Amino acid sequence: MELKKEIMNSKKSNLNLENRNKLILSGVVEVISFDDKTIILDTSLGTLTTKGENLKMQKLDVQNGDVIIVGHVNSCVYTTTESKKDKDSIIAKLFR
Repeated sequence: MELKKEIMNSKKSNLNLENRNKLILSGVVEVISFDDKTIILDTSLGTLTTKGENLKMQKLDVQNGDVIIVGHVNSCVYTTTESKKDKDSIIAKLFR
């Protein structure tokens, strides 16, 4: 649990996609779910959903937060848990 907090606080994450066949990630907090078409990871910058074909986790280093995924990658999408309310501009706050 302490490691998860430490990674979340550092907000450091790298994503490197090589020829759509090898995805190298750092800053991974935990693996939420995976199969050969979709891998969902919780990272220090939000939830990362990777979709493709024949996806496999070649390396999973939970202690350092490193993951290597091989297979044909079609998409990588980040979603955050921050609410829209936190991102309101000053002008939007004035006209409430």
